[in-house]
Amino acid sequence: MERAYVAAAATVGLFVAVQVGALVLVEPFVDAGYRTVEDPSDPTNSLLYVGAILVATAVMLGAIRLGVEGLLQGLIVFAAVFLAFYVFSVTVPAVVTYAGLNLPAVAAAALLGVGLLAYPEWYVIDAAGVVMGAGAAGLFGISFGLAPALLLLVVLAVYDAVSVYGTEHMLTLASGAMDLRLPVVFVVPLTLSYSFLDDDGPATLENDEKSDADAPGTGESDGAGAPDDDIDDDGSGDADGGGDADDPAGEAFARDAFFIGLGDAVIPTILVASAAFFRPGDAGLLAVPGLAVTLPALGAMAGTLCGLSGLLWLVTKGRAHAGLPLLNGGAIAGYLLGTALAGVAVAEAVGLAPYL
Repeated sequence: MERAYVAAAATVGLFVAVQVGALVLVEPFVDAGYRTVEDPSDPTNSLLYVGAILVATAVMLGAIRLGVEGLLQGLIVFAAVFLAFYVFSVTVPAVVTYAGLNLPAVAAAALLGVGLLAYPEWYVIDAAGVVMGAGAAGLFGISFGLAPALLLLVVLAVYDAVSVYGTEHMLTLASGAMDLRLPVVFVVPLTLSYSFLDDDGPATLENDEKSDADAPGTGESDGAGAPDDDIDDDGSGDADGGGDADDPAGEAFARDAFFIGLGDAVIPTILVASAAFFRPGDAGLLAVPGLAVTLPALGAMAGTLCGLSGLLWLVTKGRAHAGLPLLNGGAIAGYLLGTALAGVAVAEAVGLAPYL
C-alpha cells in the first residue's frame, strides 16, 4: 500500500509541475507572439487539431507496424526539441544571439534531444515531459479560446475512451512508444534500483485479461493524441504487476514503476492556461507572483487533480483505463465551479456570449 501512496504523490507532483509551468509560460508566450492561430475563438480550431491527431496517430501506427520505429523516434524527438526551444526561448536569457536566435535556448533544446536519444532514463524522460507538457499546454492555452478549449477536451475524452476500450489502438501505440523509450509517458519509479532502460514496459488490456495470475493489473490512463500533435503525447498510463490478491492497491502497484501518459497531463492543462489567459468575465488575476492565475484556472487545476485521484483509485483495481474522461471531466467541472465562484455567467464561461 505504501507504494501506491508514493506513486500517487509523485504522479500528482508531475501533473502540478506541468500545470504551474504552463501558467508561468502564458504571459511570456503571449509577449513573444507565439499564438498558433489567428482567431482563438473559432471552434473549428479544435476540430482541425483533432484531425491532426487522427492523421498523426495513423502515421505512428503505420510506422510501428511496418517496422520503421526509427522514423517514429526521430519525429517525436524532433518535436520534443522543437517544443523545448519555444520554452527555453522565453526562459533562458538571450546572452548570445545569431540571426535572431537565442543560442543558449537552442543549446538547451539540443541537449534535451541528445539526452532523449543517448540516455532515455526515467528522470530524463520525466524532465523532458515536464518541459514539453508545460510548453504545449501554454501554447495551446493562449491559442484556444474558452469554447474551442472546452470542445477540444470533450472530443478528446470521447476519443480516448474509444481508443482504449474500443479499438485499443492507443494501447498499441503506447506500447510501441514505450519500447523506443520516447517521452510520451511519465515514469514514476517505485524502487531505488529501477531503470527505465531495462523495463519491458506496461502490459496491454489483452495481456492483462489473459494473465490474471502472472500480471494481475494494468492501469492504463492513455493520453489521447498529444498536447500538440506536433509533439505526440499519446501516452499510456500503466500500473501493473503481480501482488497480493487481497490487496488491490498492492497488486496494481507491485511493479517497479508506474506509468501515466503525458497527454493525460497536458490536455486538461490547456483549459487551465486558456482560463488564465482569456479570463472569462474579466475574472481578476490572483496575487501569485510569476503566475497568471484566475479563479476559473485554479478551479480547472483542482478539478484535474480530483479526476486524477479518481483515475489512480481505478488503477488500484488492476485494469487499464482511459485517462481523459476523468481528467478532462474534472477539469471542466472545476473550471465551471471556479467561474461560478467568480460570478461569471454561464454563457461567458463557455465562450458563447459573443454568439448570443
